Amino acid sequence: MQNLTILGATGSIGASTLKVVAENPSLFTIHALVGGKNVQKMAELCIRWQPKFAVLNEEVDARRLQQQLPLGCKTEVLFGQDAMCAVSASPKVDLVMAAIVGAAGLLPTLAAVKAGKRVLLANKEALVMSGQLFMDAVSESGAELLPVDSEHNAIFQCLPAHIQTSLGHCQLAEAGINHILLTGSGGPFRYTDVSELASVTPAQAIAHPNWSMGPKISVDSATMMNKGLEFIEARWLFNTSREQLKVIIHPQSVIHSMVQYNDGSVIAQMGLPDMATPIAYSMSYPGRIPAGVEPLDFTKLSELTFLEPDYSRYPCLALAIEACFEGQHATTAINAANEIAVEAFLTEKIRFTDISAVNERVMSKVCSANEFKQLDNLESILELDRMARNYALEIVRSI
Repeated sequence: MQNLTILGATGSIGASTLKVVAENPSLFTIHALVGGKNVQKMAELCIRWQPKFAVLNEEVDARRLQQQLPLGCKTEVLFGQDAMCAVSASPKVDLVMAAIVGAAGLLPTLAAVKAGKRVLLANKEALVMSGQLFMDAVSESGAELLPVDSEHNAIFQCLPAHIQTSLGHCQLAEAGINHILLTGSGGPFRYTDVSELASVTPAQAIAHPNWSMGPKISVDSATMMNKGLEFIEARWLFNTSREQLKVIIHPQSVIHSMVQYNDGSVIAQMGLPDMATPIAYSMSYPGRIPAGVEPLDFTKLSELTFLEPDYSRYPCLALAIEACFEGQHATTAINAANEIAVEAFLTEKIRFTDISAVNERVMSKVCSANEFKQLDNLESILELDRMARNYALEIVRSI
C-alpha cells in the first residue's frame, strides 16, 4: 500500500489519478489532496476519499471547505504554499502526482523532488521554468521522476531501460536513437483558415476534438503552445539536442509519440486518448496495473495520418522551440507570458491571435536584456517569472 499526494486534485489529471486508484484500491491510499479554489469539488473528493489532509490556495477557501465537510470527517484542512510543500515532502508519502497547472506547481513539486519521492510529473511548467535546476535536484536527492504527459510517457515507454533510469543525463545517440518524434493533435483549428483565427472564441478554443482537459491547457493545445512547452520538457527529460527532437501533427491522437532508432526501427506507444493509461504506468512502473481504459480495437481505426506543423498557424509553437535553445531565461519568460495571455483570452480581453503576440513581445524584451541570462537559483527564476508576468499584463492592457 503506497501513500499518494495529488497536487491538482480537482483538475482533470486529478480525476484520472483517482480513477486509477479506484481501479486498484489495495495498492494506494490518499494522504493529501491539493487544489486551487474549487471548494465544492474538493469537498466532494474529501467525502469520497477521506484524505488525511486537504490543501487549498487561500485561507478563505479553506474555511469554506471546512464548513462543507460533515461532522466526523477526519480530513485536516490546510491552505497556502507552505502547506502544499509540506504534504508533498511528508515522510509518510511515497508518490506525488504533480498536476497543478502553471507556475503555481513549481514549489510543491520541487519539495517532493528534494524529499526524494517518486514524482509523477504532469506539471510541465516545472521543467519549462527551471529545467537544469530541477533535473539537478532530482539527481542530488535520488528522487524518481516519471513523466505523466501522454507524449513524454509514450517516449519513456519506447526507450531502453538504462535510458529510463537516467532521465536528464541520458545519451540518446549512444543508445542508437536518432530522433524523438513528439506528436500533437493540432487542436481544433488544424484545418481552419489562418485568416479566421482572429475571430475564434474561448468556447471554440477549449473544445478539443480528442482530449478532455481544463480550459488553460485546452487553449494551449489550440495554439500548440502546449506542444511547445512539451518540446522544452522533452529536451530536459531526455537530454536531447535540437536535431534529435521533432514535432509531428497526428490528428487522431492514437500514437502518443515515437522513438526512431538508427537501424531504421521506429517504436511507437499507442492507446486510446485517456490520461489514466500514462498515469497508471507511472504509478506502477516498472510493472503495470489496470487503468480502467479499454484497449485499442484496431479493426475500428479508419486511418492514422501525419502532418508537418504549419508555423504560420502555430506561431506559439515556433516561439517555444526558439526559446528552448535560447536559454532558461527565454523559457521562463514565455511560460509566464503565456499564462497571462491565455487568461486574458479566456476572459475576452484579447483575441486568440493576440496570445502569440503577447508571448513574442515578452520573450523579445527578456532576451534583449543581459540581466536575465544567468538564472542559477530558484529566487532568480521566480523573480524573472514575476517580471515577465508584469510585462505581459502591460501588453494586454495596451491591446
